[in-house]
Amino acid sequence: MKTAVITDSNSGIKKQEAKELGIFLIPMPVIIDGTVRYEETDLTQEEFYQSLTNGKSVTTSQPSPGDVMDLWDRVLAQGYDCLVYIPMSSGLSQSCHTALALSEDYGGKVQVVDNHRISVTMRESVLEAKQMAGQDASALEIKECLEASAYQSTIYLAVDTLEFLLKGGRITPAAAALGTVLNIKPILSIQGERLDAFAKVRGMKKSKKKIIEALKDDLSNRFHNPDMEKVRIGAAGSHLAEEEALDWKRTLEEAFPGAYVYYDPLSLSIGCHTGPGAFGVGMSILS
Repeated sequence: MKTAVITDSNSGIKKQEAKELGIFLIPMPVIIDGTVRYEETDLTQEEFYQSLTNGKSVTTSQPSPGDVMDLWDRVLAQGYDCLVYIPMSSGLSQSCHTALALSEDYGGKVQVVDNHRISVTMRESVLEAKQMAGQDASALEIKECLEASAYQSTIYLAVDTLEFLLKGGRITPAAAALGTVLNIKPILSIQGERLDAFAKVRGMKKSKKKIIEALKDDLSNRFHNPDMEKVRIGAAGSHLAEEEALDWKRTLEEAFPGAYVYYDPLSLSIGCHTGPGAFGVGMSILS
C-alpha cells in the first residue's frame, strides 16, 4: 500500500522540511488588508508579525476547496493508492469539516483525520502518520490510529500582550485595560476543541512556572505517568528572539528530563490571536 501524507502549514512543518520528509504541504492563507497571502510562499513570519503590530487588518482563513482538491488530485496521479490529509482541529477551523465533505467524492482513497490538534501537537500527528505510511499502513488505518490518540496531547500559551485577544473579541476593553496596568499575562489552553482561558498570572516568569505546573499535572492525571521516552514536548513561541526561544527550550528540558524537547514557532493561525512575544508549549504522548 502506497500512502501519501498531506497536511497544512498550521503543523509548523516548513516547505523544505516537508520535502525532505516526503510530506505534501498546503500553505495556509492569511488575509492582510484584504489581500490574500500564503504562509511561507509569499509571506514570512517576520512580515506577518510586522503587519499585525503595525495595525493592519490581519485574519487567517482556511485553504480554498479548489486548492485542496487540486493537491489531492496531483498526489494521487503520482501513483499513490490513497492519501491521508491532516488539517488543523475541527474545533478551531471549518477546514476539517470542508475537507471531510470533499473527501466523499474520492471513494475512500482520501481519508481526512480529525484528531483535534494544531501547531506542535499537530506536527507530531503528521510525523506519526508518515512513519505508519512507511510501514505500509493504509490511509484508513492511519486515520483510525490518529483519531484514537487525538486527546493524548495538550497546549498551553502565555500571552505577552492583551491587544490581540481584545481585537479578537476574547476579552472586554475593561479587562484588557486592567490587565495591562496589573501586568497580567493570560494563559490559554488548547485541549483539542478550542482555545480557552486557563489562568491569569502576573508577569511572564510566573506564567512559565504555571505552564510547567499544568504540564506536570497533565502527565500525572490526564496521561497517567507515561514512559518519558514517549513524551514529546514542543516548546513554542510567537516571533521570539533566538535566545528567548533557546532559553525556553532549556527550561522545559530541565523540567521534564527524559522527554524529547524541541522548539518550533507557533503557527500563524495561533499567532494571529496571541500576537508576538507569546510563549507556548505542546505536549504529545506517542502511541
